[in-house]
Amino acid sequence: MMLEGIRIVDMTTIVFGPYATQMLADMGAEVIKVEAPGGDQTRQFGRSRAAARQMGPVHCTLNRGKRAIALDLKVPEDAETMRRLLATADVFIHNVRGEAMERLGFGYEAVRGLRGDIVYVHCQGFGSGGPYAGLQAYDDVIQAATGTATLLPRADGNPAPRYLPSLIADKVAGLYGAQAVLGALVHRLRSGEGQFVEVPLFESFAHFMLQEHLFGAAFDPPLEPAGYPRQIDPNRQPFPTADGHVSIVPYTPATIAKLFELLGATDVFDDPRFATPMDRLRNISALYGEIARFTPARTSADWVKILNAGGVPCMPVRDLDAIRDDPHLAATGFFRPRSHPEEGDYVEMPLPIRFGVRGVPEGVVPPGIDADGEAIRSELGQQ
Repeated sequence: MMLEGIRIVDMTTIVFGPYATQMLADMGAEVIKVEAPGGDQTRQFGRSRAAARQMGPVHCTLNRGKRAIALDLKVPEDAETMRRLLATADVFIHNVRGEAMERLGFGYEAVRGLRGDIVYVHCQGFGSGGPYAGLQAYDDVIQAATGTATLLPRADGNPAPRYLPSLIADKVAGLYGAQAVLGALVHRLRSGEGQFVEVPLFESFAHFMLQEHLFGAAFDPPLEPAGYPRQIDPNRQPFPTADGHVSIVPYTPATIAKLFELLGATDVFDDPRFATPMDRLRNISALYGEIARFTPARTSADWVKILNAGGVPCMPVRDLDAIRDDPHLAATGFFRPRSHPEEGDYVEMPLPIRFGVRGVPEGVVPPGIDADGEAIRSELGQQ
């Protein structure tokens, strides 16, 4: 695999860091998950077959392919184990506050003294140097601070700010974290030089969300308000069908014309608002309303078949509980059945990227607390 031979000591918790390191494990890195004796909090998210083992579903989806050791860094013996472990590491990644890591003796300079070319990655809430530095950050806080919680009000007119129902900030920052590790490793391969890398949750998610939503505020002074109009259009929603809803994306003049041909509704273009291709694009919100008048005539399956055959993007709105039945995901092996020796059968989601030279291996199952502690200590010469 691409990262075979790279050892990552992972002292991250919850979603941000573990998501990043799982992707790196899927690429072949050896990831050693260092937890406090009580385990990562995500072990307790959701039900597990044996609550005492703390193997909840979120832990299982974020920690495939990792080894695990439990260490209390305030205990001298465990701190010594950590020092020995870091001396063998290519990457150290954590989300503990910087001041706390300094007090524990595992700040960047101390760790660099153990391994001079180490890539030291600090996942933190807010970037250093700003007034928020050092504050705690969770997904909800970041959605609020980046303006994301005001997107739904723009779309539906309900003025109450709301969170998107996903740990989207944590997961996006995890992608930035994995990218940061890979970039620093490439630099080390070329130069032999390790480095300190900071991955701030707030700035990472703001960078992600504002690519389109900065919009008119990208100019100084702003020419239009922030918020990409197409994404906050109240009429750009799934369209009703005879038995559910479908997503239809008439994105270009050609697909708009084809869509209304397939709807049997080309007389809509007699309306002056939609007379020319440019008129249709300028008045796309009103055009969405016209589409919704015609889609209830057929079932979702009918529209998916007709529109995709005609070159108009269309997919059914599938309930989240039915996602494992998606035929495309089944055919591509998106969900891989596994059996845990203690927890029984479950499914995992391998890295969806396909590498032409080597495939994605079937990594070890998600580890229990300190599952590999004895073996790792032995490897470090402590037994």
